[in-house]
Amino acid sequence: FVNLGAIEGLVHISELAWQRNAKPKEIVNKGDVVKVKVIGIDQEKNRISLSIRQTLDNPWDTVSDRWKPEMQTQGSVTNLTDFGAFVEIEPGVEGLIHIGDLSWSRIKHPKEVLRKGQKLDVVILDIDKEHKRISLGLKQLNDPWKDVSSRYAKDQEVPVKVVRLADFGAFVELEEGIEGLIHISQLSRQRVEKPQDVLQEGQEITARILEVNPEERRIRLSLRSAQD
Repeated sequence: FVNLGAIEGLVHISELAWQRNAKPKEIVNKGDVVKVKVIGIDQEKNRISLSIRQTLDNPWDTVSDRWKPEMQTQGSVTNLTDFGAFVEIEPGVEGLIHIGDLSWSRIKHPKEVLRKGQKLDVVILDIDKEHKRISLGLKQLNDPWKDVSSRYAKDQEVPVKVVRLADFGAFVELEEGIEGLIHISQLSRQRVEKPQDVLQEGQEITARILEVNPEERRIRLSLRSAQD
């Protein structure tokens, strides 16, 4: 509540600052002299609505001057949703880490890897000033495919875990963030109608690497070669 002289007005919590969920005690103290903007007058209820936020520069107006794609910064998680995590990178400016950019491993919900209020490093992927959107990435800070050729090579036998079965083969995990494909033709020397006839999700096996392609993020493996 702000004393305007003869009357008082209210600065709603949403009009305190540009950042979301700002708490009054974090923005002002009792007795402070503040600049406000009158945004509403209700004479019937004797109410005046005020804003401190609208007297301040909107950080989104100049966001492109401070942030560029590929820049890294630290932010705070403000909200978790089914499709990703919102992160505040400066007061009043939030970006979204889409669930697909949280981890190289497959996750069902952002809460598996993040918590509200957590501080973390992120990289800026894209800025849409017009729609006030910033796309952020977390997994891009640690790309396991970056030096994959130094760890895996053709004809190397590796322990893998079956993560998904498809009509054309089985996807296996070599390590967190690194998946490869065993084509159905490479599952056995004998003809295989369905990958489910040979493998099960979650099964751990040994396979031989046929090809490592870091540029296309692709590893081809064979189960029948390892069996031989």
